[in-house]
Amino acid sequence: MTPDEVRARGCGPTSGLAPGFAQANLIAVPEDWAYDVLLFTQRNPKPCPVLDVTDAGGHRTVLAPDADLRTAIPRYRVWRDGELVDEPGDATPFWRDDLVSFLIGCSFTFEGALVEAGVPLRHVDQERNVSMFVTNRECRAAGRMHGPMVVSQRWIPHALVDTARRVSGLMPAVHGAPVHVGDPAELGIADLSAPDFGEAVVPEEGDVPVFWACGVTPQAALMASKPPFAITHAPGHMFVTDVPDSTYRVG
Repeated sequence: MTPDEVRARGCGPTSGLAPGFAQANLIAVPEDWAYDVLLFTQRNPKPCPVLDVTDAGGHRTVLAPDADLRTAIPRYRVWRDGELVDEPGDATPFWRDDLVSFLIGCSFTFEGALVEAGVPLRHVDQERNVSMFVTNRECRAAGRMHGPMVVSQRWIPHALVDTARRVSGLMPAVHGAPVHVGDPAELGIADLSAPDFGEAVVPEEGDVPVFWACGVTPQAALMASKPPFAITHAPGHMFVTDVPDSTYRVG
């Protein structure tokens, strides 16, 4: 599928779709919260690498100039005072003229490179959303924005962990190398079969859990910081850009 086709598809997680193109997380907040969010992302670049920021009220991005941010994501989340109030497939009825949108790098972007390097993606093979977990690692606060880091988790064959670390590490703008490998308890995660976001994925013999910083982190910060209003993507339902994923490879 092309990026245009994925954006028009209108349903389901986007992992494995439009291979070769970068994907992004979305968080849109009122203009008077935008500096707090910008500072939060600057202070926490591992989970929140910014790819683009729109002007207030804007719904276009240089990452895909013909796409409309209000309709191009399969599923959105609408937040009021830190509470999830709706999950529409079209954000247009909720959009406001004062919203500033942040497009944040997504680890789905380096999945193609992992596959090319021979690293299997269990969630793609099982046609499931990637598993995501809230951790015990607090992000560095910024103004009114604070909250824990969220991680995405993938089962990787033990012999390929170093390959996964090396390949993803070449793409720091989309989270880069893992933040943790092995025992989930060190991140405060009790049960890998019960993710906070996404779906549980079944490991194969010899797999170990590998954790990457995740762009759902701003949603955890929304829940903790409680801005009056925000719109985000639904976890795993990303904005597929027109930018080749190789653009974000540094080596």
